Amino acid sequence: MLILLYSALLTVVIAVMALRAAWSMLRHPRYREGLGERFGSVRPDLVAAVAGKRVVWVHAVSVGEVLAASRLVTELGEALGEGWVVVVSTTTLTGQALARQKFGADHVFYTPIDFGFAVRAYLKALQPAAIMLIESGVWPRMMHECEKRGIPVIVANARVGDRSYKRAMKMRGLWSRVLRRATLWLAQSEEDASKLVEMGVPAELVKVSGNLKYDIRAPKESRIAELIKEAAAGRPIVVAGSTVASTQRGVECEEAQVVQGWMKGALPLNAVLVLAPRHPERFEEAWGIVFNFPALKATDLLAGKTRENAVAKSYPDGHSLKSMDIVLLDTIGDLAAVYGIADVAYVGGSMMERGGHNPLEPAQFGVPVLMGDSYENFREIVSKMIAADAIRIVKDELELEIALEELLKDRAQARAMGEGGRRVYEEQQGATKRTVDVIVGMVKR
Repeated sequence: MLILLYSALLTVVIAVMALRAAWSMLRHPRYREGLGERFGSVRPDLVAAVAGKRVVWVHAVSVGEVLAASRLVTELGEALGEGWVVVVSTTTLTGQALARQKFGADHVFYTPIDFGFAVRAYLKALQPAAIMLIESGVWPRMMHECEKRGIPVIVANARVGDRSYKRAMKMRGLWSRVLRRATLWLAQSEEDASKLVEMGVPAELVKVSGNLKYDIRAPKESRIAELIKEAAAGRPIVVAGSTVASTQRGVECEEAQVVQGWMKGALPLNAVLVLAPRHPERFEEAWGIVFNFPALKATDLLAGKTRENAVAKSYPDGHSLKSMDIVLLDTIGDLAAVYGIADVAYVGGSMMERGGHNPLEPAQFGVPVLMGDSYENFREIVSKMIAADAIRIVKDELELEIALEELLKDRAQARAMGEGGRRVYEEQQGATKRTVDVIVGMVKR
C-alpha cells in the first residue's frame, strides 16, 4: 500500500510538472535529452557494454555526486576484476555530461523515473548484483523492486542534512519503512549515522565509512586552468566556486555579492576573479553581472581570445584597465583543477541558506578557503578545518572584502591556512577503500 500511495503521489507531481517541462523542452532541445531513458528505454550500447558480465549499478544524482563517486567507480572496477562492469546513472544533464566524460558514454545513462515499469526495465536489462546510491538519494520504488529480487541496495557516502532530518522526523513512522529497505548505509560521519538510526534505520544496517570527497583527486592538468593562469599574467587569482542564485526576495545572487566583495577587497590589490556558478543554466545570468567589467568567458579563452579582448570594456565609473579582471568559468568539470591555481578560494552556496559546497576541493591544493556561514551540508568537514585554522567563515560581502584583502596582503597567514586545509584533506582519506571493500565483500561472497 505504501508503494502504491507513493506511485500515485509521484504521478500527480509529474503531471503538474509536465507542462512546465514541455515548455522547457520546446525552448531548449537539450532538455529532451534522455527522456526515453528516464521512462525505461534502455540504450543498445549500454546493453552491449554489460553483455556477459556481472554488473554493479552506481547512481550519482548530479555533478557533486559524480565527483564523489569518480575514484570509487574506478577502484571498484579494478577490485571486482574481469567479468564485472560498473555502470553509472545520473539524474541531471550536467551530471550526465561529466559522468560520460569520466566513465565513457556507453557505461552511463539517465536514471529511470521511479515508476515500477521504468525501474523494472533497467533491472531486467542490467541484472545488477548490487545497486549503490551515492549520498542521499532514496528511491522508494527502486528499493522496493530490488528487495523483491534480492538485489542489495547500498547507500554510500550517506549524509543527512538538517532540513532532511527535520522532515524525516516529522514523518518518521512512514519514512522509516522506506529507509529500512536499503541493505546497508555507509555514513560519512558518526553524526550522520546517529541521525539515520534516529530516523528509523536499524543500527545494524549502518556503518561509518568516512567521506568519499576526502578522496577526490583533481586532474593534474587542465587546459582551462593553464589559460586562466596565462591570462592573469602573474596577478593574484581569487576563485569563487559553486556560487548560487538567491532564494530570498530583494537579496542579490551570490555572484553579485562576491563581485562586490572582490571589487573592494581584492581588485585594489590587482587580483583577477574567476567566477564559477554552480549551475550551467545560470552562466548567462552571471555573465550579465560581469559583462561591464574587463571580463572573458573560459570558453572565449579556449577559442583563442586573449585578455586584450576584454580591455575595451569600461567600469561603470568610466575608468578602464589595461588587463582582464574577471573570468567566467562557463565549462563543466574544470572547477576542481582551477582551484589549484588560486591564491584564495571562496566556496559558494554558503552566503545563501543553501548549505554550502565542498571546501576540500581548494583545500587539497593548500589554498586558503573562505565560506559563508551556511555550511550545514559539510558541517563535519568545515568543523575540522575550523579546528585546524584552515578556513575563515564570512557572513556577507563586507566580511568577504576584508578577508580577501587580508589574505592577499598577508601571504604568510594565507600559506598557513592553506597548509592546514591540506593536512585536513590528507588525514581524512580512506573512505574509498573502505567502501570498495564492503561492496566487493557483499557481491562476491
